[in-house]
Amino acid sequence: QVRPVESGGKSVQAGEPLRLSCPASDLIYGRPCMGWWRQAPGKEPEGVATLNVPGGGKYYSDSVRGRFIISRGNDGGTLSLQMINLKPEDTAMYYCAADRGVRDCYRAKADFDYSAQGTQVTVSS
Repeated sequence: QVRPVESGGKSVQAGEPLRLSCPASDLIYGRPCMGWWRQAPGKEPEGVATLNVPGGGKYYSDSVRGRFIISRGNDGGTLSLQMINLKPEDTAMYYCAADRGVRDCYRAKADFDYSAQGTQVTVSS
């Protein structure tokens, strides 16, 4: 399976906004559970945001709640992550991801069934 490439990652200053997008692809199109996770150098993977499509619930990690918003395009596949008030500690590789089911789709998590290639976000102070 070809893994899609996210877009939108770049270097920004603290406090600036950024929007990441994951294109519609076989990896996430039609999946009932979609999300974003990240990994900073030398750190464990961290769940950022999860969207439960059938239930409509959105789940965020404590570190990003109130600053990040996950959304899905009307095409049923495109997944976005709108980020505001970015902080240096948000610096990481960000991955969009999806699960085949919704059994474990009620929390921000990093252990999805499928993940894209990742896009780098760097926040400078």
